[in-house]
Amino acid sequence: MSQRVGMKQSFSATRFWRDASLSTRFAVVGGVVLAIFMGLAGWLLADRIRQVVIRNTATAAAFYMDSFLHPLVEDYIPGTQPSPAMRRALSEVLPATGMAERIVSYKVWGKGGLVIAASNADLMGRNFPPSHELSRAWAGQIAAIFEDDAEEEDRSEHALGLPLLEIYSPIRADWTGEIIAVAELYIADPALKADLAAARAAAWAGVGGGGLALGLILYVIVRQGSRTIDRQRRDLDRQLEDLRRLSHRNGQLRARIQEAAGRAAATTEGGLRRIGADLHDGPAQDLAYARLRLDALDGGSTPQPGELAAIQQALDRAMSEIRQISHGLALPELAHLSAAAIPRLAVEAHQARCPTPVALHMEAEGDPPLSPGLRICLFRFVQEGLNNAARHAGGAELTVRLQGDADRLRVTVSDAGPGPAPDHAPGLGLRGLRDRVESLGGRFGMERRDGRTELWMEVET
Repeated sequence: MSQRVGMKQSFSATRFWRDASLSTRFAVVGGVVLAIFMGLAGWLLADRIRQVVIRNTATAAAFYMDSFLHPLVEDYIPGTQPSPAMRRALSEVLPATGMAERIVSYKVWGKGGLVIAASNADLMGRNFPPSHELSRAWAGQIAAIFEDDAEEEDRSEHALGLPLLEIYSPIRADWTGEIIAVAELYIADPALKADLAAARAAAWAGVGGGGLALGLILYVIVRQGSRTIDRQRRDLDRQLEDLRRLSHRNGQLRARIQEAAGRAAATTEGGLRRIGADLHDGPAQDLAYARLRLDALDGGSTPQPGELAAIQQALDRAMSEIRQISHGLALPELAHLSAAAIPRLAVEAHQARCPTPVALHMEAEGDPPLSPGLRICLFRFVQEGLNNAARHAGGAELTVRLQGDADRLRVTVSDAGPGPAPDHAPGLGLRGLRDRVESLGGRFGMERRDGRTELWMEVET
């Protein structure tokens, strides 16, 4: 159970870290690093200040005390044995100094850890292991410690419960400079304790304030950069998604164009066969009849009454049908016509052949640019739609509607006829229209709506 809880917490932490922003990650990592740095720097700085303050205070006190301790110690040391005369001299001189009220006790050390003189008579003549500070003093340095742990020789001083500054000062002979003794003073210094506490607080405040200010400035900079990166990443994600949709749409459009191209080839072949059949079944028959009659007359036969007139009528019928077929294949000039003018021209051409009225509604905004292929497609769509409506619906309430704007056009040809049968298959003309529209990237459809049959196309300009 505990293992599952641990794994769940680890997974949650991993997911939080993965989903966190750059600024949040910086705040977590930078906060930990900055806290460790501030703690270490504050401790080092406070400790350094403490050492410097204690050393400076001890040095000043040692120089002051050396001015009257030096002659007493040098005059009353007969060797390495304790001197009652030295103790009497010290007990008489020390109360007269300016630091008398602050001096708790004193010791004068001889070599080997021997107490030569001391304010506590029980310690005189005893040997103690030299401390680190005592060894430094015998090496010629002024040493000091503040509020350290009590040792055997200074338990009585620490028992007072006062903040004590222990100063170890070497005493040198005047002529030789040899260290002849070490004076140890215990000075009660509450002011030093307050100063150290204030210096420690100032050090921590300075390090903490500087660290927090630095961290805040860096966090603001990183947060601004993180927001910029997040915004750019969101923009890139949107662009990538748009590119994916566009690629998918282009793929669909390419497939539709390929299918439309294949159907257009089949439709073209079917159209050519239909034209060939129309020529064969119509004009070719009349021309063959005229050719046969002319060959007979050329052989010397006498024309029957009205035979020449029949030949002339056959030739006229052939010419008329050829003109009709040619008229259906040729397009009017469309290069300079607007999007609204092309459907109007197709409606006028239809009404010239069929007197059926056609309602024309132009609802397009502006004049969108049209490619040559789109112009032809627009004309053929309206032309074929009206022809189908006239042929299958009897021309009942024909309506042509143009809608759209500068980016998209929608053309609808509708009638109020019964519509095609459910099992009716689109003819060659409708299949050709679908191929034309889809080859331009548009959409094509036919549907029943509100009792009307609508044939529509929609394409981007």
